[in-house]
Amino acid sequence: MIVLQTVLTLIVVLVEMAAFGRDSMDATISPLMMAVMNLSLAAMGPLAILVTALVARVPWRWLIASPRRASLRRGLVYAGAFSALVGVALALTALIEPSAAGIGQFAITSTTIGLVLVALLTTPLQAAGEELLFRGAMMPLLASWVRAVRPALVLGMIASSIVFGLVHMSVDPWLLSYYAVFGLCMAAMAVISRGLEGPIAFHVMNNLIMMVVGALFAGGGGIVIDRSVGMGGPFMLVFIVVDLVAVGLVWLYERSQRP
Repeated sequence: MIVLQTVLTLIVVLVEMAAFGRDSMDATISPLMMAVMNLSLAAMGPLAILVTALVARVPWRWLIASPRRASLRRGLVYAGAFSALVGVALALTALIEPSAAGIGQFAITSTTIGLVLVALLTTPLQAAGEELLFRGAMMPLLASWVRAVRPALVLGMIASSIVFGLVHMSVDPWLLSYYAVFGLCMAAMAVISRGLEGPIAFHVMNNLIMMVVGALFAGGGGIVIDRSVGMGGPFMLVFIVVDLVAVGLVWLYERSQRP
């Protein structure tokens, strides 16, 4: 995943430097770069599921939902609830720390339109791919190192969440903690619901809303994602609380669905 992201991003930068005069020091995300990054992550999910199914000799469907079948209706219900939840979190963050919410200068240019279209078309695939990779494949793989069921479950949830946090490549303690908690909450959703519809729905709505807002308030240019030290802060507690509330909603919904 990391190699593919690095290589494809470098290729896009070189192409845009040659074709559009992009500055080599420009760290913004263009529509083409977003498309490449999202689609490469989207491809990793199904590949990880297939490899895991082959290695473990289990049906690939078991890695998406088990013992029940995967449910599109479940996913849509979660997506509706989580879109409202993420919207509230973003609004609160915009009041507390506008820059952290990606609220800059509102402008609509061809770059803005391109970013919004690419986000709408590819961000759901990217978020779903990450959930398939980390919760569908990595969590059971890491858990399989321990024979006892409960310790295995704890190991799989915690270890996959730590890896999820680390691959976001932030050394800011607030951001790193947030990503790890995000991963742990997604893992909890998967375990509680016995499937990936909940974590996929939350991840999709979280990333999609953030990317669209980021594009609309980027001053007409590319999106900037800065994960350096100092970019996190206490305002991240808003998002952490939202993640925990989402887990609670999944627990309540799943409890209502069982006889």
